[in-house]
Amino acid sequence: MMRYDKNKKAEASPQTRDEAERIARATQRPGQTKEQTRLIAQGIQKGIEEYKKQQKARARAADKARKQPPRQHEQGPGKDADTGSPESSPAGSRLPWWLLGLSWAGFVLYWWLHRP
Repeated sequence: MMRYDKNKKAEASPQTRDEAERIARATQRPGQTKEQTRLIAQGIQKGIEEYKKQQKARARAADKARKQPPRQHEQGPGKDADTGSPESSPAGSRLPWWLLGLSWAGFVLYWWLHRP
C-alpha cells in the first residue's frame, strides 16, 4: 500500500522545467555562468509552481463557494424587524421630508428678505 507523504516535495512537470529554463536563457546576461543560469531557472521554476498552487487554491475556494447554498440572514424570535434601519420606522421616513420642507422654507425666507 502506497502512503501519501505531505512533507515530500512534488516533482516539477517537464513543461514547467522547460519553461523555466527557456526564460532563464532568454534573460541571461553576458558573462553569466551556467551554474548561475541554472540557479535562476530553479528560482523561476519555484515561482511557477507557487503560482500554480495559488491558482488551484483559488479555484477550490471558488468551487466551494459556488457549491454552498446562499446564506440568508435569519432573525431570531427575540429580534424586532424594525430595529435594523431608521427608514423602516415611520418617524425615520418622515425625517427627509421635514428637512426638505425646512430647506425650502429657508430658501423662501432668504429670497423674501433679499428682494430688490
